[in-house]
Amino acid sequence: MTRLENKTALITGGTSGIGLETARQFIAEGARVSITGSSEKSVAAARAEFGDKALVIQADAGNAAGQKIVAGAIKEAFGHLDILFVNAGVAEFGPLEQWSEGAFDKSIAINVKGPFFLIQALLPIFSKQASIVLNTSINAHIGMPNSSVYALTKGALLTLAKTLSGELIGRGIRVNAVSPGPIATPLYGKFGMSEADANAMASQIQAQIPVGRFGDAGEVAKTIIFLASDEAAYIVGSELVIDGGMSNL
Repeated sequence: MTRLENKTALITGGTSGIGLETARQFIAEGARVSITGSSEKSVAAARAEFGDKALVIQADAGNAAGQKIVAGAIKEAFGHLDILFVNAGVAEFGPLEQWSEGAFDKSIAINVKGPFFLIQALLPIFSKQASIVLNTSINAHIGMPNSSVYALTKGALLTLAKTLSGELIGRGIRVNAVSPGPIATPLYGKFGMSEADANAMASQIQAQIPVGRFGDAGEVAKTIIFLASDEAAYIVGSELVIDGGMSNL
């Protein structure tokens, strides 16, 4: 299909997980795609995979000033932007008493501050029928132990989707959010746990999902394509939950 034909798109955190799969599907749907990634290794791997099919930018999602550089690269490459998928994020978990101010600030910077100033920097080049999709989480809705900071940042991002939807619709920019539940991505290998603890955590989480499995990145990507396309032209300020029924328990 070519639901995104002739559209330009930027995916942050597009070198792994949900972002990478979304980039693949965006390209298959006809979009001109740019992705950002933070590590040299992931950026190099994405460039090797996509070649001239995607512009790959190395960028720190938590650096507010650096978002202007990303916006400048998009303007130079595309001239304008039709789709923004804000996907870059960090998930760090721990009990309340173990959090340091530095770790707290890191999560806020990457998950909230960076996205806010990226959208601000991109405002001059968004088209008059643009779509912004923010990747939040069901953790904004459920009281999962040890997720306080992560849930706080995702709740803030969800609120941002709702407030900006009202503020930007007059410019022709639709803002919506997706809130995935547990998705089988490399994110779950970044928690700093032993393999045994990580497996135990995964089993515990899976037992709470009515469909009995983790989601697939491709399932999230298909939802994002829908919100980004003209098929969703009447959807503004909405949140689509993709969690296998977990948040309904």
